[in-house]
Amino acid sequence: MLLSYCTNVHPAEDLDGVIRQLRGYSGPIRRSAGRDVLGVGLWIPAELARRLAGSPDDLAALGEVLTAEGLQLHTINAFPYGGFHNDVVKHDVYKPTWAEAARLEYTMDCAEILAALLPEGVAGSISTLPLAWREPWTQHDDDAASTALAEASTRLRKLRDRTGRTVRIAVEPEPGCVLDTVSDVVGWLSARVVSGIDPEFIGLCVDTCHLAVSFADPAEAIDQIDAAGLRVVKVQASSALHVSDPSSPAARAALSTFAEPRYLHQVRESGTSGVLTADDLTEALIDLPGESPWRVHFHIPLHHIPSAPLETTADVLRETVAEVGRLPYNEQIHLDIETYTWNVLPEPPAGIVEGIAAEIAWAQTHLLRATSLT
Repeated sequence: MLLSYCTNVHPAEDLDGVIRQLRGYSGPIRRSAGRDVLGVGLWIPAELARRLAGSPDDLAALGEVLTAEGLQLHTINAFPYGGFHNDVVKHDVYKPTWAEAARLEYTMDCAEILAALLPEGVAGSISTLPLAWREPWTQHDDDAASTALAEASTRLRKLRDRTGRTVRIAVEPEPGCVLDTVSDVVGWLSARVVSGIDPEFIGLCVDTCHLAVSFADPAEAIDQIDAAGLRVVKVQASSALHVSDPSSPAARAALSTFAEPRYLHQVRESGTSGVLTADDLTEALIDLPGESPWRVHFHIPLHHIPSAPLETTADVLRETVAEVGRLPYNEQIHLDIETYTWNVLPEPPAGIVEGIAAEIAWAQTHLLRATSLT
C-alpha cells in the first residue's frame, strides 16, 4: 500500500505555486519524517491541469522538482476544481458536477499528468466527487454523469494502450452528496457496468472521515465493494470529530470552535430511530437534538487527540485500513493522508511541516506496520 500525503492543504493555483509548495513544504516534510522517498497526492487545479497536460516542458519541470525533493507522485486529488483556499468554499467544492463536460476534461487532464509522471510499474489514481451535491440533481444530470464516466473508462483504456500506464478514477462518497455513502456508490456503479462504466478503471475512494461520519461499519463497507466486483482504488486517511454527549455545555462550547466559515462540516447524529443529518456544524448546533452521539466532517490530524469531551474516529481509520489490507490487490491501493484543515483548526497541534511529518509517522506505525503492509 503506497503511502502519501495530499497537498491540497497547501494553497497553490499555478505551476510556480505548486513548485514552491513542493520545495517549501513537501521536501521538508519528507526530511522531517526521516523518509528517503515520500509519496505526494497532488491537488492540481483545473486551469493548471490543462496547462500541464498540454506542455511536455512544464511536465518535465514538475517532474524534476519531484525527483530533486525525493517525492513520488502516485495519486491526484481532482475533487476540488479550483479555489480550494478561498475565504468561503462550502458547496462550491462540488462544482462542476459530473453532469458537466468540464469535470470529465479536468479529470482526463489529470490522467495525462499521472501517465507522464508515475514511477515505473505503479498505477495512478484520481479521486473525484460523488457526482454532485444532492440538489439540484435530475434524471438528465444522472444520465449525463453515466455517459461521462463511461467515456472516461474508454479514454483511460486508450491512455493505457498509448502509454503503458494504468490510471484509475476513484469516486469518493461524501455525506450530503448524490452518492452519500459507500453503499450508494456501489449501487450506482454496479448498475452502470452494462452501460460502459468499466470497473477496471472506475472504482472507489474510501475517505475514512466520510465513512465514520456516516456511522458505517468498515468491514461491511469493504465487503460490499468487493462482493460487487468493484475496486478500492484509494483510501483517504482521515479522522472525523466524535462527541458522545453533544448536548452537554462543554461539548457544545468545544464544537463551536470548529464551526468555521471556509469548508462544509456535515454532521450526523446516530439515534435509536435512525441517523439524523445536518449539512453544516453551525446548523447542527441549532437544529439537531443532541440526544445521541455526533460525528462531524472535520478532518483531524491523524495523531492528534483533542481535549475531552471531543474524540476522533481514529478507530474507524485503523479498522478500514486493516480491512482494505486483506484485499488481494492491497499493494496497488493508495493510502493518502488528507488533513486539509490545518489552516482552519482552532488549535493546531504543531506547525504544518512538523505536524504532517508526525501524521506520516503515525500512519506508518498504526496503519501500515499494524497491518503488516509496506
